[in-house]
Amino acid sequence: MIIAFLIAIIGIIPIVLAICVLIIYKGSELAFALFLYMLSISFWQLDIAVLYLKGVLSEEVITWLFRFFRVGPTFMIPLVFYLAYVLINKHTTNIKNRSFHKFQFSIFNLKVLSFLVGWSLIVYLINMTGLGIIGVKEVEIVNSNLNFYFPEYGPLNFLYLFHTSSFLILIIFAFIISRQIQNLYLKNFLGTFSYCSLLLFIFGLLNFIPGTGALFSSLGTIIFSVIIVFSFVKLNTMLTVNYNRLMERQKKLDNAGNLAASLVHEVKNTLQIINGYSKLLGESHLPSEDKKMTVMIQKAAGQMEELLNNYTKLLKYKSIEYKMVDLNEIIEQSIEIAAEFLQRNAVEVFFDKKYTTLKTYANDAYLKQVFFNLIKNSSEAFSKEISVRNIMISTDIQVDRIFIHFTDTGKGIPADHWNSIFDPFTTSKNEGLGLGLPFVKNIILEHRGDINVVDSSSKGTHIQIILPQYSFSSL
Repeated sequence: MIIAFLIAIIGIIPIVLAICVLIIYKGSELAFALFLYMLSISFWQLDIAVLYLKGVLSEEVITWLFRFFRVGPTFMIPLVFYLAYVLINKHTTNIKNRSFHKFQFSIFNLKVLSFLVGWSLIVYLINMTGLGIIGVKEVEIVNSNLNFYFPEYGPLNFLYLFHTSSFLILIIFAFIISRQIQNLYLKNFLGTFSYCSLLLFIFGLLNFIPGTGALFSSLGTIIFSVIIVFSFVKLNTMLTVNYNRLMERQKKLDNAGNLAASLVHEVKNTLQIINGYSKLLGESHLPSEDKKMTVMIQKAAGQMEELLNNYTKLLKYKSIEYKMVDLNEIIEQSIEIAAEFLQRNAVEVFFDKKYTTLKTYANDAYLKQVFFNLIKNSSEAFSKEISVRNIMISTDIQVDRIFIHFTDTGKGIPADHWNSIFDPFTTSKNEGLGLGLPFVKNIILEHRGDINVVDSSSKGTHIQIILPQYSFSSL
């Protein structure tokens, strides 16, 4: 009776910790998945505890309770799959290896999850009959005078053993995928989860040996619960700390007041005229080459209109609207809009698209203008004698930050001007105002990022943009 009570108390530990996590990180789907997983572990411990109720309950009642509480270990398989699914599909789209990216989605998807839930339900229903568990029998623990009940398995118990072994396969898959994740915090959490679940599995296997007793899994449960909850809290804490650091660096755009608002209003009026006439030209009988030009005019005018609308909202509400965007698409669209400048200066752009998707919270119109300005500036940084006229754009992810590299083969920037080029009214062009790069700097800072000249010489310039990778939990 005392041992049963002790095991039951141990079984409450994971669910209590999981409830605390769920309350602290309310709204986080990962916290909810972890809660369900810890709940299944608690049921598993209660399943073991009833085997030590000899003399308190009859064998029939103990058998029924053992069958009932086996819902915990039975549904641990779809629950560990669900937890890995939430991490992989909803929070980690940035995986370098594209073939592996497709492979993971072919395994961790809703169809497989539904199948595992259905299969687990079948195994559990068989477990509730004599085909799975016939009853319980009294067994003595080795080198001890302690007796407890041990289940007598039915002819279809091999299905449960097969089902349990799939837990190990899922853990191995989760560990392999964790090595491919670029976000260090997510990578460490999934790796720790895989190691601890493997430890839990090994301790659980000892429960199938009658002579060892059923206390080993309780030891594994304590170790697992403490490490996993600590790892989860550390994960969210580090993401929150980094988020706050970025927020501290954030600078608000200067409020241009009524003058800027009036300017925006007048530009929008002029833009409507450009839009109207470009559409009329597009509908008229023009050569195909001219029609392509009118399409480019419409795209550029559309980008300008979207930018002005965002700037109007910024002046009115003092904030920028953010949404989940794919940086790959924004960069590609920026290259397309800058096509005329590139063609005029005989410059070629190469975009090294390493990732299938590259997602972050951002304002797509502002970022599109940022990349357009950088491409335009780079395309104008080539003297006539330079024969290799290329702009290389590449992306990378380190820990929780996205790095975007702009490298050109232009004439370069003097070292003492690397910082001042981002100051207003600083320009080397006779017709320029020196507001393009300051705009770029302000927008990147608004996105809690940074931009700097990494290197520049007569062989070219390397400019690096740093943006925060999107956070998967509620902050």
